[in-house]
Amino acid sequence: MVPAARIAILARRTPILFLAIVLLAIGAAGAFHVPAMAQEQPQQDRGWSLRDLLFPRRSERVEPPLDIQKAKPKPRKPRVPRAPVEPQTPIAEKAPDARIVLVVGDFMASGLAEGLDIAFADNPAVRIVARSNGSSGFVRDDFYNWPEQIKSLIETEKPTAVVVMLGSNDRQQMKVGDVREQPRSENWTKEYERRTDELGKAIATAKVPFLWVGMPAFRVPKMTSDMLAFNDIYHQAAENHGGEFVDVWDGFVDENGAFVTNGPDMNGQPVRLRADDGINVSKAGKRKLAFYTEKPLMKILGLATPGSVAPATAPAGAPVEAPAPAAAPIVIDRTAPMLLSDPALDGGTELLGAAPPANANPALPGERLVIEGKAPEAAPGRADDFSWPPKAEPPATAAATDTTTAITP
Repeated sequence: MVPAARIAILARRTPILFLAIVLLAIGAAGAFHVPAMAQEQPQQDRGWSLRDLLFPRRSERVEPPLDIQKAKPKPRKPRVPRAPVEPQTPIAEKAPDARIVLVVGDFMASGLAEGLDIAFADNPAVRIVARSNGSSGFVRDDFYNWPEQIKSLIETEKPTAVVVMLGSNDRQQMKVGDVREQPRSENWTKEYERRTDELGKAIATAKVPFLWVGMPAFRVPKMTSDMLAFNDIYHQAAENHGGEFVDVWDGFVDENGAFVTNGPDMNGQPVRLRADDGINVSKAGKRKLAFYTEKPLMKILGLATPGSVAPATAPAGAPVEAPAPAAAPIVIDRTAPMLLSDPALDGGTELLGAAPPANANPALPGERLVIEGKAPEAAPGRADDFSWPPKAEPPATAAATDTTTAITP
């Protein structure tokens, strides 16, 4: 390209030549200019090329209708596997005169009652009645006073036994007089012991046997240490009033005494015992709580197993069944085995130190067997008795056979 300064000098010196160059340039531009419409050829006029396959023009792309675009399935989110649903245990219809087991306490007592329902599901003579208050405890007696409420509950339900599980909500300040005491301080502990003792006294006054189930461990270490201290108080309150304390601690900790979420169930199979919050218990955990409570509870109810029904006391004047007669002995014939240690081979059947027989034969059967290779005479019916026809067993031997007693169902 010619610089602008040279073009100006050329225009001044040779104007005619400069005009000819300009006209030539305009003509060349017109010759090479192609209208825009001429560049866009119809698709049917253009030939097919490999470019159309690899790089299609934007105008040739056919977009699907808008309604079809909206109808496209959205990508699915990954499915999270759900925990298997445990089958519900059918509970047998309870008899009208079934014995009532009253379960009282907080939300832990509610879970214990569910486990006891499963434990006694097949027993129509035992009914589990839960009268728990999930947010209750001994600290907030203004919200729910258990020593007062238990009296009316016993009068209403008329239980055969009472099961108490209470205290998981008590890690808080307690108002003693006009002062709010901190948890487990000296004054707090004295008042707490007094209130737990009142509950045990109220149940004992109603003359109903009761069990006091202790608290398990929790995920928070401070809460676990508090529950250990509470369990000592509950244990003492139960013993003071004739109740029995049920310790469930070992069922919810590992071998080092630390809290566990998963552990063995009542059958020793690994299961999830606690919820994600480290406080509540799972269905298997509820059943395990009931497992610890079953044996002492069955003792109170007079049951041998969870599914059995205790025999009722015979009414006055009822005939007493005579004892079954002893079964006749059954004679069992046994053929004495042949042993190298058989005392008969040494000339007697008595222990060492007994007097030897008067006519002792120096040539004992054992010596003849070892030295001369002569076996003693075989007992009738023994494996080494090859006599034919077989010898009959003497009557004395039959009389000396063992006897046993038949076992009748």
